Amino acid sequence: MTSKPVPQQRSIIDRRSIAAAIDAVVEDKGEKARPDVLTMLREALAAGREELGRRLVEKPSAGHEITAGHAFLVDQLVRLLFDHVTTHVYPVANRSASERLAVLAVGGYGRAEMAPQSDVDIAFLHPARRTPWCEQVTEAMLYFLWDLGLKVGQSSRTPDEMVRMAKEDLTIRTALLEARFLWGDRELYEQARQRFWSEVVAGSERQFVTEKLAERDARHEKMGGTRYVVEPNVKEGKGGLRDLQTLYWIGKYIHRARNAADLVESGLLTKAEYHSFRRAEGFLLAVRCHLHELTRRAEDRLTFDFQKQIAERMRFAERQGKSAVERFMQYYFLQVKRVGSLTGVFLAQLDQQFDRQRARRGFFAGFNAKPRMLKGYKVFGGRIAAPSDEWFRKDPVRLIEVFQIAEANGLEIEPSTMRLADRDSVLIRDDIREDPRANAIFLDLLCGRNDPELVLRWMNEAGVMGRFVPDFGRVNAQMQFNMYHHYTVDEHTLRAIGFLTRIEKGELAADHPRSTMLIHQVESRRVAFVAALLHDIAKGRGGDHSVLGADVAHELCPRFGLSEDETDLVAWLVLQHLLMSNTAQKRDLTDPKTIEDFVAEVQSLERLRHLMILTAVDIRAVGPGTWNSWKGQLLGELYDAAHERLRLGHMPHGREHRVEAKKEAVRAKLGNRAALLDALGGRFNDAYWIAEPEDVIARNIVQYDAAKKIEEQLSIHCEFNEERGATLVTVIAPDHPGLFYRIAGGIHLAGGNIIDARIHTTRNGWAVDNFLVQDPLGKSFAEARQLERIKQSITDAIANRGELVPKLAKRPLKQSRAAAFDVRPWVQFDNDASSRFTVVEVNARDRPALLNRLGRALFENQLMVHSAHITAYGERAADTFYVTDLTGSKVVDDARQGSIRNALLEAASDERQAQLEPA
Repeated sequence: MTSKPVPQQRSIIDRRSIAAAIDAVVEDKGEKARPDVLTMLREALAAGREELGRRLVEKPSAGHEITAGHAFLVDQLVRLLFDHVTTHVYPVANRSASERLAVLAVGGYGRAEMAPQSDVDIAFLHPARRTPWCEQVTEAMLYFLWDLGLKVGQSSRTPDEMVRMAKEDLTIRTALLEARFLWGDRELYEQARQRFWSEVVAGSERQFVTEKLAERDARHEKMGGTRYVVEPNVKEGKGGLRDLQTLYWIGKYIHRARNAADLVESGLLTKAEYHSFRRAEGFLLAVRCHLHELTRRAEDRLTFDFQKQIAERMRFAERQGKSAVERFMQYYFLQVKRVGSLTGVFLAQLDQQFDRQRARRGFFAGFNAKPRMLKGYKVFGGRIAAPSDEWFRKDPVRLIEVFQIAEANGLEIEPSTMRLADRDSVLIRDDIREDPRANAIFLDLLCGRNDPELVLRWMNEAGVMGRFVPDFGRVNAQMQFNMYHHYTVDEHTLRAIGFLTRIEKGELAADHPRSTMLIHQVESRRVAFVAALLHDIAKGRGGDHSVLGADVAHELCPRFGLSEDETDLVAWLVLQHLLMSNTAQKRDLTDPKTIEDFVAEVQSLERLRHLMILTAVDIRAVGPGTWNSWKGQLLGELYDAAHERLRLGHMPHGREHRVEAKKEAVRAKLGNRAALLDALGGRFNDAYWIAEPEDVIARNIVQYDAAKKIEEQLSIHCEFNEERGATLVTVIAPDHPGLFYRIAGGIHLAGGNIIDARIHTTRNGWAVDNFLVQDPLGKSFAEARQLERIKQSITDAIANRGELVPKLAKRPLKQSRAAAFDVRPWVQFDNDASSRFTVVEVNARDRPALLNRLGRALFENQLMVHSAHITAYGERAADTFYVTDLTGSKVVDDARQGSIRNALLEAASDERQAQLEPA
């Protein structure tokens, strides 16, 4: 799509001098000249690539120049080859009418956009009847190209075949749409080109657009359905190069556009939009070139391990609160966001052009339905439009109003009105931001009953959102450089608002039963929506985003029109929006102190309701798969316990009452085997009865009884638990030091991921350990062979059949890309979180053998693990252990804590300590 010539072309390749050298070597060596010719061309290709690589380093954002340079380099090589083959290898003195050949560049090569490792897509065009000469020349050229190491996509067709196949195949039609004459018989090319436009394109415009957009939608879905995935595909991803190319293809097909600039003349883009088109395209092309240079292959995925390197190559610097790679990716997402805006306006404009064509034909030609008026706006065909070019300039509050009316009435915004909003968004200054009417309208939009997420996206695309709420503008396209967050901050926030709307409508009741009920019980639904908007508003500022975000909430909420009580509640929710998920996932919910501490912070039922709702939408909006039934159950248990405590004003029952109540519940679960409770219940201490749910206890007692009857020294039971979304693995064996870390190692060797562990010892010295296990993708082990594999692996680990650590070290990471991140391990001791145990939290890079090694370190430091809670945040693992020393006491001595900390840090280090001998 570039129109500017490539600068300093002869520095890339000098075709005339190489042609002269080829003539000389052929004259000298005759038929034996091929190796020398190939060597010259190889050297020319390498030198040209080296020169373009040097230019990319000097001008790291010059995407158009570099891609055009690579296309120019290949052009000259193809021309040299054609001349050499037709002159020296298969010369014909007087060619017949059928001995004609045209070489065409097609696809991206036809557009003269080639990254360093792009495929060379060429088409050989010959007259109606194939001749041996045409086939010989084609074959000889292809062998030369292959020997040069180029990846060639090629076709050889007659004009008749070209027309027939283009009509049948969208991909071929698109490739030929961009066909560019390279060398050979130009008259043959021109004849074929005329036939393509008259026989293939004419009359099929609407069909082409429909098929191309369907193809685009399918590609988007395959690539993740959003342009804000943190490891985007530069070429195929939403908002990537292929989307820009789709606009160009459609424009060329409909209006015969020769390049992107012609889209302005056809009325599909304004001049400003065209410049945005070129800027986004140039940047994306440059990123793709850097990817190819780094990988030495046709790589289009901008993965974490390349993002840092390209940020450095493109000279992005670190700023306060933002690393260089985060600034690079933020700029990347701003460009793909712009591509999204251009696509929306372009397609809407195209749709209007088609509508106008339809209106001029048929029975209703000349008839125009009259638009209705709504609050001064025109409404027609499901779209809302500003009545004049000066509409927003006369009253900039209308820039917010138009989106609110669209949301409230289920309307789309007419493309020219989106353009006006984009143009006039600069009119939103402090006076508009402080305007009570503007803020009341914005709050109505944010809390809309239809689809506020979608309309807020439009508002963001038009640049109005970031102008009206500058704090939101600061997180626009803000990337979070980790594997846990799948989206940019603004995308995550808008998704959270969308999930909140769906919960309120009852669409997610199966996954979020409590939140679906609670959203209709809160005193102010406005609080829920504003909290969702602001919970991550201060990310990327270099401090605790929860604390900084609470300050932002105190400033913005009164401006939005919230009362003092609502403001205080939103600010508290932003400050504590991680409290519930951290407590549920990292703390033992059966420990009364956990509930007491959580309730002490929450203090009211209204806060609890809102926190439950916000936590659910926050986790859900992180990305696909981050919400699962296990997290839902943990949050539900915490909510129920805290709700009971807040409602009654005290813990509902004392320890003895709780144990007795649990036993009665277990008795009911056991049914006709209730006698087992009387025979075996006394062997389990109070901590066990409080910690375990009644269904798990019932299973444990039945398993324990069966093991004792057959004098089994090791009993392993695996059972899929649908309610918890995980597999319950129970191990019963004589207790001995190191049992926990061996079981953990065995489970991991079987491919299991432990998400929760509770470790108990009966009064007669038997271990009864319960583990909840999922596969690395967060799914359950349910098939019989999978369960059997877990059993066998645990058996081998406990029996010391082979060394655990070397085997574990060989297992691949759940996420092999974790190595791209710097995760420094840290260890924290907390003696206040539990009345009976010391809580030890270890944060480290998630990798094979981690839990096993941490358990081993605790064992070697003579600590007893009573429960373990395992949480993964992408590349980072947060493992929490409730421990005591061998006497059952907390670990309070500073020196002892220091020694344990060092051992855990060493165990959590990245070095593979395969030399460790199993105990």
